[in-house]
Amino acid sequence: MSSQDIPEENLPAEQDHAHGAVGVADEKNPFADPGLPPHEHRVQDIDERAAKRSERAVAFLFTLSMLATVGFIASYVAIPADKSIFVFPIGHLSALNFALGLTLGTALFTIGAGAVHWARTLMSDVEVADERHPIAASPEVRAKVHADFRQGAKESAMGRRKLIRNTLFGAVALVPLSGVVLLRDLGPLPEDKLRHTLWAKGKLLVNMNTNEPLRPSDVAVGSLTFAKPEGLEEHDEDFQNEIAKAALMIVRLQPDNIKDKRELEWSHEGIVAYSKICTHVGCPISLYEQQTHHVLCPCHQSTFDLSDGARVIFGPAGHALPQLRIGVNDEGYLQALGDFEEPVGPAFWERG
Repeated sequence: MSSQDIPEENLPAEQDHAHGAVGVADEKNPFADPGLPPHEHRVQDIDERAAKRSERAVAFLFTLSMLATVGFIASYVAIPADKSIFVFPIGHLSALNFALGLTLGTALFTIGAGAVHWARTLMSDVEVADERHPIAASPEVRAKVHADFRQGAKESAMGRRKLIRNTLFGAVALVPLSGVVLLRDLGPLPEDKLRHTLWAKGKLLVNMNTNEPLRPSDVAVGSLTFAKPEGLEEHDEDFQNEIAKAALMIVRLQPDNIKDKRELEWSHEGIVAYSKICTHVGCPISLYEQQTHHVLCPCHQSTFDLSDGARVIFGPAGHALPQLRIGVNDEGYLQALGDFEEPVGPAFWERG
């Protein structure tokens, strides 16, 4: 259907869009303004049934966007990260990545397609040209802008086309949820992992250098030995994360030199085991002074007294090193009698 098939009285009223003098090009004025061509009405302008069809098409696209966003979230939750599928002719792909890309792309594309179809079929398409004006906005210009905005809002049919308006709001409101869901991939939730290590009752103390379980006779007075939990190997995928919490330093003192009562109870024949991780910023402690029984963190010189509960005697560390309670098993090997009773390393979240 075209505008020629509609009686003149049914056509929308033409608006005055004069934009300066209209002239005819000739030898004296070859660049005369020819003016705008006659406006051709769209079928939606003259047939409400066609306008309704366009409205339903736009609403369908916005609704499809909402469903795609829901599909994005469902795919993220339901599809395993290691699942793969075959897509011809691309080949094998990650099922999760394929689903996320397809659903998010559909959600964004249908919002754009719906907006374009809305603008091309239902919003006003009358060309308007204005004379150039000074950059500084006069009160008249501001009034005109406000009037144009109100006119544009009216011509966009936002108030009258409630189905489009509501589905657009729904689509635009749901799409950001895709980004919110992706925040989950910033990393695994810590839960209470920072409060526990691999040490547990019965775990043998394994020498970091020889990879052999330690006996009390292996630890000489005045020596510094580093140990790890039994079963933790360097080729393990999570070795670095686990050793960063479970690294242990072992020192043998004369029992008479141990000042702290609990430290003596948790030791075995003067052998004490403390976390190797400095309580300042988590650097590994590696310097030991035999005469004073002090250990020093090389990063910021925090100093701890191993003969007095590993309390801080110098530097920025905020609290003593956690001690691991140890003993020997039936075969005579040193073993842990539990985990550290407090989190190792820096005072995260005020140790709350």
